[in-house]
Amino acid sequence: MRFRYIELFHAVLTTGSLTGAANLLNISQPAASKALQQAENQLGFTLFNRVRGRLHPTEQALLLRPRVEKIIRELHDLQRLTANFSRAESYPLRVTCTPTLAQALVPDATTLLRETYPAATAELSTRHSAEMCESLTLRETDIGLTLQDASHPELHQEPLYQGRVMVIAPPGRWSAAELAQPLPVAALANQPMIGIAVQDALGNMLQSHLMHVDPAPQISVWVQTYQLACALVAQGAGLALVDPFTASQGSGHVVQTRPLMLELDVVLYAVYRLDCQLNPVQKHFIDLVRELAQRMLASD
Repeated sequence: MRFRYIELFHAVLTTGSLTGAANLLNISQPAASKALQQAENQLGFTLFNRVRGRLHPTEQALLLRPRVEKIIRELHDLQRLTANFSRAESYPLRVTCTPTLAQALVPDATTLLRETYPAATAELSTRHSAEMCESLTLRETDIGLTLQDASHPELHQEPLYQGRVMVIAPPGRWSAAELAQPLPVAALANQPMIGIAVQDALGNMLQSHLMHVDPAPQISVWVQTYQLACALVAQGAGLALVDPFTASQGSGHVVQTRPLMLELDVVLYAVYRLDCQLNPVQKHFIDLVRELAQRMLASD
């Protein structure tokens, strides 16, 4: 099936008529009608039936539709990418990050980036760390932001900031004097807590430390994200152990935060391919993330 036939097929599906498809493709209606007939002759089956002045896809056309729409989407992506290359001041920025960082850092960094590079385009997504490495090696994205040591042979990881594990509690739990001091791990004994079932290195280590607390914390609710844990703590469901960025987002009137007295650092990494030569926009974005992390956590 020739590409011009694919374009026409998609245009008819979109508009429901040959006249609309012709206008969409900037060709004459007779030319569109002739091309549709040629496409059907080449395929050996009818693509559309005319019903009350509109074209309705046949059963075969409906089977083709998902693949055709995928081709058109990929064409649009290709056109957007090549348009970026044609402008010297514009660089595509493809970033993936963990859900925590999507809330805490990436939106602000992207907004500030556009102040320096207003023509730069950005494609942002969220993934857990294992999926992030796969996305980077498959070249679906170019920069990953994570709180987990990637240790991947094809990837370079650049530490941007180092923070501490934080304990969060409902408002009013601790006095001002208590807030100024780290919380010993033993103080979590027999306390109502939100269980963290996040499948990453940090979540596993936190859970491992809690297993040695005696008597064990009272955990009745388990969550898959630190943000959900923070929301439950804010509603009085108990304490939770979270990363410093989640704690920073909830600190103040939403939850109280204290560092945990634990020799376990939380490191923010920028991850990218070893063979990737970062362009100016990508370098500036990473610098912004580093500066925002330092500013955010220094203010807590």
